[in-house]
Amino acid sequence: MYSQRRSFSSRAIVLLALLVLVGMLVLAAPGQTTTPDAAKPVLPADSNEAKAAPPAATDTPATRVSEVNPKSYVIGTEDILTVNVWKEPEISKMVPVRPDGMISLPLVGEIQATGLTPIQLQDQITNSLKKLMSDPQVTVIVSEVHSLTFNVVGQVQRPGYYPLTRRMTVLDAIAMAGGFRDFAKEKKVYVLRTSPDGKQVRLAFNYKNIIKGKHNEQNIELQPRDTLVVP
Repeated sequence: MYSQRRSFSSRAIVLLALLVLVGMLVLAAPGQTTTPDAAKPVLPADSNEAKAAPPAATDTPATRVSEVNPKSYVIGTEDILTVNVWKEPEISKMVPVRPDGMISLPLVGEIQATGLTPIQLQDQITNSLKKLMSDPQVTVIVSEVHSLTFNVVGQVQRPGYYPLTRRMTVLDAIAMAGGFRDFAKEKKVYVLRTSPDGKQVRLAFNYKNIIKGKHNEQNIELQPRDTLVVP
């Protein structure tokens, strides 16, 4: 009888312990939280990744710059020159050639530029500065060519002004302008040229004949300020 009571008491203790354990688990369940996976961090606006974004494209056209030979190119009106004087930033400037052919520089004043090569103008500026400083080092660069240009107007794909820094015939100019448009009058093309006395001369060009090898004398070499007209 005693052993039965002892066995029952042991079972009761085990059952009570199980009940206590279950109760503790139930009480702890509401407090449990599930830790979510760590979210990918968001980069701030000024992060390196944000800075690496490519800049927006612009429609600003490139400056027209043509390479010229400083020993042979003859400076003309409206050209843009860069004059550098070593260790003299106050004198070093980018200057346009005015319609009167002159440029203006600090300490040098007015000086003729048209009709000279960059090397010749460089020597003249050097000689002027020698009166004011010891051994001036001068460099003249033609940054933009505007005097050596011709114009193409009318029924071509890309009308406009083009640099004339190499030998260019009428046929070359038509090709550079992208060729004729659909309704171009190819037999009635002409070049307008201003003669030394100020009068305009009209020079005919028949494209149909030229491509057949006829009247090749019409495929003239263009000169600065010529206008090629394609009706």
